[in-house]
Amino acid sequence: MLTVGDTFPAFALTAVKGGAEGLAGPGKSFEEITSDSNPGKWKIVFFWPKDFTFVCPTEIAAFGKLNGEFADRDAVVYGVSCDSEFVHLNWRVHNADIRDLPFPMLADVKRELATALGVLDKQAGVPLRVTYIVDPEGTIQHVTVNGLNVGRNPQETVRILDALQTDELCPCNWNKGEEALKPQELFDKAA
Repeated sequence: MLTVGDTFPAFALTAVKGGAEGLAGPGKSFEEITSDSNPGKWKIVFFWPKDFTFVCPTEIAAFGKLNGEFADRDAVVYGVSCDSEFVHLNWRVHNADIRDLPFPMLADVKRELATALGVLDKQAGVPLRVTYIVDPEGTIQHVTVNGLNVGRNPQETVRILDALQTDELCPCNWNKGEEALKPQELFDKAA
């Protein structure tokens, strides 16, 4: 699996647009998202195993509710599964929790991106619940992986993005606005 310090792979995938545009219907609801889309932005790329499941919409909706917080931090959110753009669209239309989703749902139908990242579950052949934070230069700065049966905490992704954007030493449970660690001060106190 690709991890921190690796370059996020190049990709070009069809997506259901975020927001109301994503509900306009086939032909109007789709767009291509590539690794070159949204240059200069941080990217939150998260995978879920399958559409029309039980845990997945809880996570997707939670990321959707935080979309404004990610945007405030100069980050875009991409949700990805191996389902087609038509399945994504149908799911959005028929699931009230994700109907108003503000970010695009990418269709990795050929499993090219999931395979390049090494995030497919070996038994099920679907993506694990993986979240990547990618910096504006395309370098992976953070990765978390959950098994297929356990949802993740998108608020923690916001906290980690905040810490990464400080470019400082952030202690355990650090939150935006708190002091970062100052190694020299800690050394002086110990001396």
